Amino acid sequence: MSTLAPPLLSPGLLLRTYAQGIFPMMHDGGELQWHDPDPRAIVPLHITANARARSFYRSNGYSCTVDACFTDVMQGCADRETTWINEEMVDGYSALHETGHAHSVETWQDGELIGGLYGVALGGAFFGESMFSRRTNASKAAFHHVLEHLRTQGFRLFDTQYLNAHTQSLGALEVSRSSFRNMLAEALRIDARF
Repeated sequence: MSTLAPPLLSPGLLLRTYAQGIFPMMHDGGELQWHDPDPRAIVPLHITANARARSFYRSNGYSCTVDACFTDVMQGCADRETTWINEEMVDGYSALHETGHAHSVETWQDGELIGGLYGVALGGAFFGESMFSRRTNASKAAFHHVLEHLRTQGFRLFDTQYLNAHTQSLGALEVSRSSFRNMLAEALRIDARF
């Protein structure tokens, strides 16, 4: 009789590592590696959508929801030529979603999922993992929605891990690892609810 091995990315392991500022990514050949970058990218929580962006979302009939289809959002994020998200990660984060610590924001147009993002919430920290768009600015709509949601819920930290051209265009900036760890320690003391 064979027994199934426990999943490599269990909710308990993910929560312990995120509390230390460490996160997993799959690399070539399915190798799991743990990341703790220096510098670290964060998004200041005061950023809001400008009038032009809000007008674009409205005129195109975009609407956003929270936690409506977590696994579909993860699969949308993985659906690209080069990805660090494989089925093992989808399974691990979907299990974390079931515990109430992984969340998604979905962007819809005429009942169709056109973009979104997902991440991990722990205390007053939100760790943004990935986003996707199937229509112009659909991921940006989800991004602005999650920022407003995080502010409303009392979050203190929005981690985006690495700075890239897209997150920088949204207002992300880099801080040192030591500064990030201080911010994380403060955020973990907050009892925020996503």
